[in-house]
Amino acid sequence: MYFKISKRNFYNALSTASRAISNFSPLPAFSGIKIDAKEDRIILTGSDSDVSIQTTLKHGEDCVLEIKEMGSIVIEAKYILEIVRKTDADIIEFEMIDGSLTKISGNSAEFRINGMKAIEYPAIDFSKPKESFQLAEDVLKKIITQTSFATSDKETRPVLMGVNFHCEGNELHCVATDSYRLARKTVELEEELNFNVTIPSKSLQEVLKTLEGENEVEIAVNDKKAQFIIGDTIVQTRLIDGAYPETNRLIPLQFDYELTIDTKDLLNAIDRASFIKNDGVSVIKFSLSEAECVLSSKSIEVGSSTEVLSSASFEGQPLEISCNGRYVFEAIRALGGSLVKFSLCGEMKPFVITSLEDDKILQLVLPVRTYA
Repeated sequence: MYFKISKRNFYNALSTASRAISNFSPLPAFSGIKIDAKEDRIILTGSDSDVSIQTTLKHGEDCVLEIKEMGSIVIEAKYILEIVRKTDADIIEFEMIDGSLTKISGNSAEFRINGMKAIEYPAIDFSKPKESFQLAEDVLKKIITQTSFATSDKETRPVLMGVNFHCEGNELHCVATDSYRLARKTVELEEELNFNVTIPSKSLQEVLKTLEGENEVEIAVNDKKAQFIIGDTIVQTRLIDGAYPETNRLIPLQFDYELTIDTKDLLNAIDRASFIKNDGVSVIKFSLSEAECVLSSKSIEVGSSTEVLSSASFEGQPLEISCNGRYVFEAIRALGGSLVKFSLCGEMKPFVITSLEDDKILQLVLPVRTYA
């Protein structure tokens, strides 16, 4: 194997592929990046067996690529990234000398590094699943940022550690919950599809890092895997097994109280009260009436905080409701927009938070019981 390539393009592609590599790789080969030199392209692959990233480099206006000899090699990711980053040259030469010994050179610098034979790298099937659709990159970014924060980080219920993508007809529902809060984003698709898969939140974060422009992303799914095809890069992930809970029944349809408030004012008020915690949790209390809306927080050990929400508007009978401050803060921040609406049913019933500017996203939070 012998090729010459633009350092900048090569380093960027190596960085992309390396994001799938874990520090605790289940197999020694998974600590490396597989480099395949084909007739007219270089293919780089990184994986930890759950998430796999494959990116392709071709000769073009912004990338110099000259392949003199085809071949394949696996090189430890941390070493090749460091070598390429520190090589002071616009063009890098990459040559396999003997067996798995590889020479990487640029200008006057030369490195020789032992790799692994490509045959030792586990076979990864990057064939595209049949069910596929396209989303704009900014739409996919919103889906991930507005839902994935609500997934669980506890392995006791693995299915809750992912975002459920459920499509019937041309409506895609993306739902995340940790059983104490819920986030749901609805997107209209151009085609009619039928699938129900749960994608690990960790995998979606890798997809988010790969999104960089304003192009279309092709998403392909089957019952085993999901693929996100972004330009010349494929991010592939295993799915989480198990039936996702039926979340629609958790969302109230009728409400007796309604609170509308400026997003920035409420975020700042919650942030100011968040230092007061009980057992590491910041519990905030809303005391709501048509005359006045108050946000308070109290702890026997720390003290108390009280703030009148001057931009709030409330409709309904007086109501007091307590909840996890971090959950509400993250829900409001994910919604975006200048005004948010709280739709409530009662003191101990789940309440819904929505943006007045986007009716396709919904956040739900469960109240907590307080005795003070």
